[in-house]
Amino acid sequence: MTPLLKVENVVKRFAVGDRTLTALDGISLQIEPGESVGLVGESGCGKSTLARTIIGLEQADGGSIQLQGQELVGLSHRGWLPHRRDVQMIFQDPFASLNPRLTIGRIIEEPLLVHRVGDAASRRQRSAELMARVGLKPEWRERFPHEFSGGQRQRIGIARALALSPRLLICDEPVSALDVSVQAQVQNLLSDLREELGLAYLFISHDLAVVAHLCTRIFVMYLGQVVEIGDRRTLHAAPRHPYTQALVAASPVPDPDRAADFGNEVQGDIPSQLDLPPGCRFHPRCPRATERCRSEAPLLRQLDASTWAACHYADVPAANAGPRLREAA
Repeated sequence: MTPLLKVENVVKRFAVGDRTLTALDGISLQIEPGESVGLVGESGCGKSTLARTIIGLEQADGGSIQLQGQELVGLSHRGWLPHRRDVQMIFQDPFASLNPRLTIGRIIEEPLLVHRVGDAASRRQRSAELMARVGLKPEWRERFPHEFSGGQRQRIGIARALALSPRLLICDEPVSALDVSVQAQVQNLLSDLREELGLAYLFISHDLAVVAHLCTRIFVMYLGQVVEIGDRRTLHAAPRHPYTQALVAASPVPDPDRAADFGNEVQGDIPSQLDLPPGCRFHPRCPRATERCRSEAPLLRQLDASTWAACHYADVPAANAGPRLREAA
């Protein structure tokens, strides 16, 4: 079966004065029809840049992005148009992504107008159906975005993204700007929509717990590279990369007796992408780092049937890592 989305060795660079910032450095991932894939990492690691590159808002500088077997890299705006119906995006800020001068009925109908789908009556009916599906009252269609709460505005964004019946939704931190109580409502809505409509998701977040709630496979990013891939259960129970272990340990756990403790505390801030460290990019913050880590970049390698990690010592149990790696150094 042809993957719905196949990303291979994608590179994206930005010019910053006379220097070059590498936002994406050889990113690869694959999403099957109906699959929900998570992408996690700290702010600035390249998650949103990858989303914008996949959807064509940024042009990749290298690599391949295929949607249902069709190459997207290098397409013009006109060439992209036939693919817009199959991939849509939900943005992080539900207010900034909505036109404040348009009513929400018109906002939801906008994709239908752009793609010349139906007549005025059918578009109005479609927008009413979508509003009801995401938990909004159809009689609110003449209101403007500022008249709604953050959670309601995100529901408007979701309804707009569903207007063209896409096969893939890219969700770029869709709950991070919402109150905690509202986050759960939007997460449950997205989960229900996936089951009802057979959607595939690329769900982007800095919160591993949120991603694990919605996704079956998770990709962990650090400084423009994928450092670990695993299914959600394995990634939570036995993360192999020290960075993933830090993310799991930082996730809130209701029961203090069950808090994850891998014996590795990450220190310092994420380095600048204008001045990337040599060797493993995580070594300046990694308590397990050795001289090999400082000089040799690890490759992403398969550890078992569902787990890949880019760490020289991913096979070393976390509980035993400290003394063994100190000896190796």
